[in-house]
Amino acid sequence: MKRIVLVSILLIMAVGVFAEKKSPKREMRAVWIATVDNIDWPSKPGLSVEEQKKELITHLDQHKKNGMNTVIFQVRPATDAFYKSAYEPWSQWLTGEQGKAPDPIYDPLQFAVEECHKRAMELHAWMNPYRAVFLYKNAKTDPNHISNTRPELFLTYGKHKYFNPGLPETRDYVSKIVGDVVRRYDIDAIHFDDYFYPYKIEGEAFPDSESFEKHGGKFYPNQVDDWRRENVNLVIKQINDTIKSIKPWMPFGISPFGVWRNKSMDKKGSRTQAGQTNYDDLYADVLLWLKKDWIDYVAPQIYWHRGKKVANYKVIAKWWNKNSYGKPCYIGQGAYRLNPESSIKAWHSADEIVQQIKLNRRLKAVDGSMFFSAKNFVENRLGINEALSLEVYKVPALHIQNALFKGMVPASPELKKKGSKLEWTKQEAATYYVVYKKEKKSHKKVFCITSFCELDLNAKENGGEYSVAAVNRGHVESVESNRIKIK
Repeated sequence: MKRIVLVSILLIMAVGVFAEKKSPKREMRAVWIATVDNIDWPSKPGLSVEEQKKELITHLDQHKKNGMNTVIFQVRPATDAFYKSAYEPWSQWLTGEQGKAPDPIYDPLQFAVEECHKRAMELHAWMNPYRAVFLYKNAKTDPNHISNTRPELFLTYGKHKYFNPGLPETRDYVSKIVGDVVRRYDIDAIHFDDYFYPYKIEGEAFPDSESFEKHGGKFYPNQVDDWRRENVNLVIKQINDTIKSIKPWMPFGISPFGVWRNKSMDKKGSRTQAGQTNYDDLYADVLLWLKKDWIDYVAPQIYWHRGKKVANYKVIAKWWNKNSYGKPCYIGQGAYRLNPESSIKAWHSADEIVQQIKLNRRLKAVDGSMFFSAKNFVENRLGINEALSLEVYKVPALHIQNALFKGMVPASPELKKKGSKLEWTKQEAATYYVVYKKEKKSHKKVFCITSFCELDLNAKENGGEYSVAAVNRGHVESVESNRIKIK
């Protein structure tokens, strides 16, 4: 294992000199922090508040070091809350018991927002719309959990309980929960993943026949698939309307399953043979949402390797590049697949992820990556941290500009040198600052992105010409400051 990591690092260092030329100035570099079943954080339920905070800071520091600029933080995994909610109970994966508050009391979402913003990172609040009770047979839900107080809103399918998507009450309730978070927290976006109608279970029909009969309308009795798609369309539109009514600038992003439809089912589909698809099985008509402006970015989960016969990463990434309808497109990549014992040779090296990123950068409509999931970077699977920080993410990247944001552009900072520090004036409307550096025989490059108004310079890296720009909430830069040369 150590030998594999060492070889990976040496390869990365050998080619790292070329990374700066190919690294875009603006790029989404995000990581999902999954809380459901303690996948990423906290590492187990019932940790002390101090331990929870320490673990989260460890995650954020590692991701910042790797060059990430965004965290997708799961705050509502199963109709529960990793924040103070008047509507839903504290998560069992936080304290070990659903409904039990942290002691001493603190708000994990508020803490995560503050810590991300300190690091000039965005936080997208990741919520699951329909999943209500995870592994319901063994779950101990709080008496005030809505599945107990309003059981008529729920259906059981497979191992879990879900909100019935066919009920108008479901749309209203989920929209209310999203609106509450948007209103009360300084988050940067709302994010949903691929769980709409659940993935189909062979031999088990989804039990919504009664609600179809009652609420099917024009779709009843022969168009149940179209009715299910319409149910999801309605909730997506209503949630987007809710978000924009509170904060018109806030993006609503979706990370769907990687395949929209196979070409065998639709000439617009991809050259894939996926066993299940968004449109036909999850009833998620993602392309419609993009066309109708109901979502503001798409992040398809392409958790497969290049060359996979039935679902080739390269083929699917190119398909989404052509079908994002002018919205930012970020590719979801499966860092969790990295495994020296995998039956698939491609996943024996972090170079698979590196090559996927390089492919993304050749696609004009692809604006970056989101990685599943956070713990793989804390573990440094197959040297993935070095693969990012020494090669493809060696140079920091600004966020993609938010087309919805209409706020003021900050004024230009005034830059000064004070001892071993660079200091600059704080600017109104600035949320963070980008420090540029130009060396004698190189182009100006992003040297550092920070939320602070000062920067300690390492003596070994002092030589060069520095300037600073202030950046607003929409990621629009000010005019650069004066320049300071350091010999």
